[in-house]
Amino acid sequence: MKLDQRLWLLALASILFVALEAKTLDPYKILGVERTATQREIQKAFHKLSLKYHPDKNKNKGAQEKFAEINNAYDILSDEEKRKNYDLYGDEKGQPGFDPGSAGNQGGGYSYFTNGGPGRNGGYGSRPDEWQNMDGQGNSRSFSFSFGEPGGSSFGFGLNDIFSNFFGGNKDGGSQSGSFSSSSRSQHGSRSSPESIRPINSKVYKQEVKDKGITWLFLFHGPSMRKHDYESHVGEVARKLEGALKVGSIDCGAESSLCKELGVYLNRSPKVYVYSYRTRDDASLVEYNGDLTVKDLKIFCQEHLPKFSKRIDLNRFDPSSSSSEKLPKLLLLSTKKDTPIIWRVLSGLYQKRFIFYDAEIRDVSDPMLRKLGVDTLPAIVGWQSNGEMQVLRTGISVKDIKSAVQDLSALLDGFEKKNKKAGYSSQSKKPEFEQSDERVKVLTGNNFDDVCGENIPVCIIGAFRSSRGREKLESVISSVSQKSFLRRHKTAYNVKDPVSYGLVDASKYPAFLNSLEKSGFRSQDKILIAYKPKRRKFVSFTGDLTTEAVERFVAEVLNGDVVFTKTRQRPEFK
Repeated sequence: MKLDQRLWLLALASILFVALEAKTLDPYKILGVERTATQREIQKAFHKLSLKYHPDKNKNKGAQEKFAEINNAYDILSDEEKRKNYDLYGDEKGQPGFDPGSAGNQGGGYSYFTNGGPGRNGGYGSRPDEWQNMDGQGNSRSFSFSFGEPGGSSFGFGLNDIFSNFFGGNKDGGSQSGSFSSSSRSQHGSRSSPESIRPINSKVYKQEVKDKGITWLFLFHGPSMRKHDYESHVGEVARKLEGALKVGSIDCGAESSLCKELGVYLNRSPKVYVYSYRTRDDASLVEYNGDLTVKDLKIFCQEHLPKFSKRIDLNRFDPSSSSSEKLPKLLLLSTKKDTPIIWRVLSGLYQKRFIFYDAEIRDVSDPMLRKLGVDTLPAIVGWQSNGEMQVLRTGISVKDIKSAVQDLSALLDGFEKKNKKAGYSSQSKKPEFEQSDERVKVLTGNNFDDVCGENIPVCIIGAFRSSRGREKLESVISSVSQKSFLRRHKTAYNVKDPVSYGLVDASKYPAFLNSLEKSGFRSQDKILIAYKPKRRKFVSFTGDLTTEAVERFVAEVLNGDVVFTKTRQRPEFK
């Protein structure tokens, strides 16, 4: 054999040895966990080692390489499919090798077989041209090479590719550099790849996210942050809860103003938030601070799905009871101890169009079911705005969340149309409080003394600067104004109702709030004020604008449990 041929074979053997050695790194040994380790144990080991060898903290020689190994090992073991492939074949991509006699490899080439599973050889090791390597623990790794015309291989390149990478081209003048990494990413990418998470900008957030009734799972990140694990977990949760929530990714580098507006500030790592509808109040972003596991994140998302459906005792339920909202009612009857996810999702999507209830039925023979005309569970019963009852569906079967939400949405749309035909359109008919001039008046200089004159002990005033702020205040004040409040202390005021209510357009009359407080509460889009006309004193409400919270505030005002401040001057309208 000529000298140049020997050198050629020696170089080839060295290259293949390096490549094969890199392939045999055991991710379990790198992270220091057993093959039976749980995802929780793997995650803990990864976090511990990544902190120890992070290049920003560890400047020792080899720390960066060790850090890369740790990340690669975690990438394999944290992905269910990759881990399974590695356990079976010793390769996270599920490519133990190729059959030289199969189509696409007719011309020969070389192949690489490996089996990382203890005590298994996966069907390999019986070929006469294989080299066996036992690691002393029952793990067999086999390597097989056959030389002929350069062909395909489990590495994704042939012999020409190897030398073209070193010498800048192949015999055809082309370059195939990097063919392994590109092919592996395209063919074996995670189901939760970055492409599956929709990028969200300010425009999309306002048009599709804010106050649309659907829960969102958001990944906030910076332009250079490592976010693969976050994307993988967020994407997997979104897949498991498809139909119950939507998923989005917000780059706080490109969308800095949006992140600032939402109150999201990043340090060195991404953050996960849920756009939550836990109550009937405005939705809000809630940060996830738990362990980064699919199971825990999924539970967190489920907890923050809408809770607009009221759980009731069917034996005490009276659908004809008065309600401040003249909307049709819906009742879900099921054997579930808690409100089903699908019903919670629908209650968020249709919160402004229906009033939702649900009840647990332990026995199908419950006489209340016969009274309602229901013979099979789960079932949905509806009441139109005029009180007419209708069984909408019984024996509901669910394939998955997404299809069930779509199917039942069509059902609710049809019921709403029937309600409109009966002359009770929930969208065209104004709420009752808008029809009554006596309940919540918009204050001006002309009617202020009539509503908040000195003969009124306390005037509850909602000041707004936007139409949305007005809607929120109108809704809450309208509900609170119907309540009767009992005071612990005697009063000198001999009036039936010691409280009056009103609204002020602060964008039109900025002097009104300035007369109370120097800053004029300019940072507030909406604010609630309790004003004592005779004493010229006021106190502002700083809590969440919920009906229950405002009721407590009014009661505290009447009972003298809050401290009032002197106004700068008499309220003005100019």
